Amino acid sequence: MTETIVVLDPMTPERADKLRALLPPGMALTHGTARGDEHLKEIIEHADYAIAGQVGVSGDVLRAARKLKLLHKWGVGIDNLDVETARSLGIRVARTTGSNAIPVAEFTLGLMLSALRFISYGHAELKQGEWRGGRLPGETFMLSGKTVGIVGFGAIGMNVARLLQGFGCKILYSKRQPLDAGEEAALGVRHASLPDLLAQSDIVSLHCPLTPETANMIDKAAFAAMKKTAVLINVARGGVVVEPDLVDALRSGEIHAAAMDVFSVEPLPADSPLLTLDNLVVTPHLAAIAADNFAKTVNQMFGNILCVSRGEAVPARDLVA
Repeated sequence: MTETIVVLDPMTPERADKLRALLPPGMALTHGTARGDEHLKEIIEHADYAIAGQVGVSGDVLRAARKLKLLHKWGVGIDNLDVETARSLGIRVARTTGSNAIPVAEFTLGLMLSALRFISYGHAELKQGEWRGGRLPGETFMLSGKTVGIVGFGAIGMNVARLLQGFGCKILYSKRQPLDAGEEAALGVRHASLPDLLAQSDIVSLHCPLTPETANMIDKAAFAAMKKTAVLINVARGGVVVEPDLVDALRSGEIHAAAMDVFSVEPLPADSPLLTLDNLVVTPHLAAIAADNFAKTVNQMFGNILCVSRGEAVPARDLVA
């Protein structure tokens, strides 16, 4: 008997075909074609398994599912999934732990370099026929030798630290449970409290989940504690940063620049003040997307789905509920 996997996010037919090429035997795949809960309710109703990437999955959507066994996050952040409702309905929840750590870490370095050197600004101006040269929005800085503060030190944060070793950076990290001395020495990092990290860092890079503890963590007070020359990088979740406070800090020169791949509302509205700032790099939640990481991540998801199909336990590292 064929079981159905639905990808709740809209996707192109070409991308869907790539997924189908990796499907386990006995599985069929459908996907979203629009946004909004009404569409999600319709396509999840008869699915055995659901995959969600950037789309949010509410309790109302989950209650529309008649036979859903597993809700799988395409990625690691589950703040946009109603896990409590899933649990109450007997629907297991899983994620692809560690699958995107290297792509996101590499993207983070790209954002650092772009923000420090106004690369994206120069690109956009030249595409409009403007040769800006020395007429940039501010001074440019090298990454080499800087102090980088990494907030959240899971798989992604650790890979960022490894990549930064080649730039001779001093690396601070903030984490609830610090690493032991040997692990810190191997990575060339030092634990710091968040206030100390903000005060000392030339670059503050966010890699923490969105939780009640981290929501709105980077606010007006945090920006006031940072160096005037500091750069903020956010590839974590939009809700970690108070976006109006970021706009004010960038406009006033309280911090030097920033780069954001995630936003409190996605897709980012076309009239967002964030799109008016020359010292802010913005990208549309691209950090985890890498063609040469696609099969690895998809096979991890499909492997977890197969576990449920066979009546087996989902591996502990991926199981949420």
